[in-house]
Amino acid sequence: MVVIVFAVVAIALVFIGMQRSSEPPPDVEITQAGTADAPRDVTVIMRDYRFDPTPVVLVPGETVRFTIFNAGLEVHDFVIGAADVQRAWHIADAEATPPNLLATAPPASVPPGTGGLRVLLRSGGQATVDYDVPGDEQLSLLCHIPGHIEKGMVGRVDLRDVSIST
Repeated sequence: MVVIVFAVVAIALVFIGMQRSSEPPPDVEITQAGTADAPRDVTVIMRDYRFDPTPVVLVPGETVRFTIFNAGLEVHDFVIGAADVQRAWHIADAEATPPNLLATAPPASVPPGTGGLRVLLRSGGQATVDYDVPGDEQLSLLCHIPGHIEKGMVGRVDLRDVSIST
């Protein structure tokens, strides 16, 4: 009985998520970019299997303070960076996948200096971290936990020009 109720609730949440993800994102207006002394707050919620909001709107060269929540039922990672960063974490997470369900996964890591930002959170977890947005790279936001990109856990990053006051 509990399994049936859980399945019905899970299916309902999937349909609600599908409907919500088809809605256009709200227009984000940034009046002032963040600085190292005063980072701009950006909240991102990871769900099974999407990022809210999408797009994440950033200003090249600014400092943001990400507050990241995992509101999903599974472990998720938040990886923001250019194509080389995404490639490095994709390989690292694939190599850290245990060979079977009962094996313990080794920790995923990339070479020092890879850049970007990765935050790994268990269900219900949250983290706050400052991030310096690169001024010259096209960024993307992905969850590299095996199978999550294939299920649609891909966020957009929109870079918008705003004068950075110091």
